[in-house]
Amino acid sequence: MSGTTQGKMQLSGRGLICVRGGREVFSGLDFAAAAGEAVSVVGRNGAGKTSLLRLIAGLLVPAAGTIVLDGGDGELTLPEQCHYLGHRDALKPALSVTENLTFWADFLGGERADPAETLATVGLDHATHLPAGFLSAGQRRRLSLARLLTVRRPVWLLDEPTNALDVAGQDMFGGLMRQHLSRGGMIVAATHAPLGIESRELRIGGVA
Repeated sequence: MSGTTQGKMQLSGRGLICVRGGREVFSGLDFAAAAGEAVSVVGRNGAGKTSLLRLIAGLLVPAAGTIVLDGGDGELTLPEQCHYLGHRDALKPALSVTENLTFWADFLGGERADPAETLATVGLDHATHLPAGFLSAGQRRRLSLARLLTVRRPVWLLDEPTNALDVAGQDMFGGLMRQHLSRGGMIVAATHAPLGIESRELRIGGVA
């Protein structure tokens, strides 16, 4: 898809039941996110915040219920229109910063931005040839965030996205999220900390 998405786009889930390891994580869950909107998924440890993101991303299959993206690209599946950013940074330590980003761009496919520009945007233009294994935790997070910009997708699924980011990094990412929403994108983020942008709260119950 292009960097601009349709204003009528809406992501919704109805009657979702998630079962993992024989345990029902949550049941009867409904949610909705509209174009230009951020949803913060909150709840206790074990409540199913990460599981919900993985269901939307197609990494888990719901035991019941449906997840639909209305107004998206009809030629693509929902997972193909999502970026899933887990709480761990999926990087290859022996590859350079640029090589890691290029790998992910090739893997994800579709229209891409210039990796050099996105690395500059996240403040890593000085470290493009450095092996990812040499990066600090905050720099690794910035490199992961660069994936969101290199291959544009309308739905961002973010699991504790500000982990390891310093104040400057959090401010930078807040600006990137606001820009994404202004283009008609949407964000669903599992977080224990404030997201740093205006968002609607979705609370998931459960036991730790």
